[in-house]
Amino acid sequence: MTDVTTNKKQGSGGLIASIFGENANLVQILLEGRAFFALIAIIIIFSILSPNYATVSNFLIMANHVAIFGLLSIGMMLVILNGGIDLSVGSVLGLTGVFAGFLMQGVELEAAGVILYPPVWAVVVLTLGLGAFVGAVNGVLVAYFRVPAFVATLGSLYVARGVALLMTNGLTFNNLSGNESLGNTGFDWLGFNRIGGVPIGVIILAVVAIAAGLLLSRTAFGRWLYSSGGNERAAELSGVPVKKVQITVYVLSGMCAAIAGLVLSSQLTSAGPTAGTTYELTAIAAVVVGGASLMGGRGTVRGTLLGAFVIGFLSDGLVIIGVSSYWQTVFTGAVIVLAVMLNSIQYGGKAKKG
Repeated sequence: MTDVTTNKKQGSGGLIASIFGENANLVQILLEGRAFFALIAIIIIFSILSPNYATVSNFLIMANHVAIFGLLSIGMMLVILNGGIDLSVGSVLGLTGVFAGFLMQGVELEAAGVILYPPVWAVVVLTLGLGAFVGAVNGVLVAYFRVPAFVATLGSLYVARGVALLMTNGLTFNNLSGNESLGNTGFDWLGFNRIGGVPIGVIILAVVAIAAGLLLSRTAFGRWLYSSGGNERAAELSGVPVKKVQITVYVLSGMCAAIAGLVLSSQLTSAGPTAGTTYELTAIAAVVVGGASLMGGRGTVRGTLLGAFVIGFLSDGLVIIGVSSYWQTVFTGAVIVLAVMLNSIQYGGKAKKG
């Protein structure tokens, strides 16, 4: 294992040295910390351009926005570590948000002539179960039926979005207040409450990030995930339950998307079938900006969170200074291309060989 890691580092270092010569060490440091340096640069630039940018209240608001992308990105990172991709997370976010909204509106039982309002905890559990189910379907398609991850999750993207549209007839659930007398207090607390001044969404992101970090660094599953992502065949020969790992990462990705769906619905106080459109691309961008390799086997929770904050703070900064939403799309695309190019330089195309 040490030899493989050493060879990977030598491969990437050799490419950097051949390109940048004597400045290779400095370039290596900049590449490894690029997400952090990019975030600092974004904060400095937009603080100069707008006096309202660098304030505590604005940072908390932006962090609450980033929570949605961060939750999706953590799930996406787990899948990418395994060498896969999950294009369905945006649609799963929309579907789970609509499902939660459907339950919060009250489930009418025509035979009994009553409307059932499930308690909030039951809505959360059922919504997480739906996200896990969609993820499990993706995982089974990839692991056992050998459907390419791109194709399997692309199909799930359309199915989930279609089901969300069917559930709502293309409309939006606007009444998520529930019925307090029946134990259903609505989702307002999740979207607008704060603990110690910190939005609940940010706290949820921190809890999920810590859990994911511990999963990767302190458990056998984390070691299995990195090894199977780096070289699936070698991991399988070493006794790693590769198929179980593949299914698990897609289940976790679906659950992260479901959590994001709950948080977003609570922030908007509504649930629409088009919520989360193109969010899967933002999640992929955050993972790549954070330094993960799309070939699998490389990436960290810390880097992914930094990538999510880079994308989120950049987008919000452009809004604050009045840049057109069309240009925001251009900038986001440019960031993705630049991040992939820097990854190619850093890893030197050696990840698969290692």
